Amino acid sequence: TDGRSFDAKVVGTDAPSDLAVLKVDGSNLQTLPLADSEKVRVGDVVLAFGNPLGIGQTVTMGIVSAKGRATAVGPANDSYQDFIQTDAPINEGNSGGALVNTQGELIGINSQILSPSGGNIGIGFAIPANMAHNVMTQLIDHGNVRRGLLGVSVQAVTPDIARSLHLDNA
Repeated sequence: TDGRSFDAKVVGTDAPSDLAVLKVDGSNLQTLPLADSEKVRVGDVVLAFGNPLGIGQTVTMGIVSAKGRATAVGPANDSYQDFIQTDAPINEGNSGGALVNTQGELIGINSQILSPSGGNIGIGFAIPANMAHNVMTQLIDHGNVRRGLLGVSVQAVTPDIARSLHLDNA
């Protein structure tokens, strides 16, 4: 908001988490302390910062609606499945903005909305700060994110599957 502009160097990107680490050389840059996002509780008051629809910086208020939410968005639906859900309005342009608790600590990074119209209907998702910190650390240390892969997927057991596996019920 002070009108300064900086060039940034891309340190690393991670498509599955939709996160990147950028290096900016500057002075008097403000930072946010990271909260332990595991300690976030449903009902906690949160503030969502961003630039919705390109109108300029804004802050909206809401609560944490749920934790551990999954979305079906991302390359081959492989996006992380541990989002913080909030009803703080997150609209197009808020992605990458901060989701902050009332102590001014970063609890998440605004990432997605779930909406049939593309506008906010009170279902927004943020990447938890702990996950973002893990991705950031790996990008800085290794240039990429290392993940384990089991080669297993989960699906509901339907009556047809139950019969094929000789199960008593689905």
